Amino acid sequence: MGASPALEGQTVVLIGGTRGIGLATARLAGVEGARLIITARDAERLREVGSELGAATAAFDATDLERLGRFIDELPDVVDHVLITGPGPYYAPLADLDLIEARRDYEAHLLAPVQLARHAVGRLRPGGTLLFMSGTGGRRSSSGALLTAHTAAIPALVRNLALEVAPIRVNAIAAGFVDTPLSAALLGDQLDERREQLRRTLPIERVVTAEDVAALAIHLMVNTAITGATVDIDGGQQLLD
Repeated sequence: MGASPALEGQTVVLIGGTRGIGLATARLAGVEGARLIITARDAERLREVGSELGAATAAFDATDLERLGRFIDELPDVVDHVLITGPGPYYAPLADLDLIEARRDYEAHLLAPVQLARHAVGRLRPGGTLLFMSGTGGRRSSSGALLTAHTAAIPALVRNLALEVAPIRVNAIAAGFVDTPLSAALLGDQLDERREQLRRTLPIERVVTAEDVAALAIHLMVNTAITGATVDIDGGQQLLD
């Protein structure tokens, strides 16, 4: 007899679950028996994904922090796991920094996880998971002051939230290059060159995919011994930098 699906009978919320890592995680969570609740800004795309996966849906912009908190408060039942992916990073050298964009980036990558944690108590079951996304590229000083600061802040935030909202577990995934639509949008016509360069140089001899990150996300949901952790997934990219 085979093992039961890892998330059977559990509810997984994917905030930003219609593309890339969020969508891959939603699909894998569904395979593992989870009930799905998916949110996104694009209502039409959300309807398509919700229909494909049999998921409940809610269309809103997760960078609207008040709306994000209200969404968690209004969940009809206690849920088990929440993954928030967020928008891509804001790259800008100091001389070109747009403070309005910088503030939006700060809110999306630091205040949104804080808001989620504030409202999660009582809405996530004890031992459930809050899971945030971060990156490894910002660990290089050359990435720019804003991105470097955010990258450094996430592990500290996760460690502290893991204590403040325990026994809810709080973890983060720090990804390197992942072959997603977001990467394609950021790199444009340089995408194929970047893929080939990584295939030649990474120890794993291939690029990291959204499905790779999704598998890690499901593991962090299932493994109840892990909290306060920031787990890297970059195919060994940091070993070469």
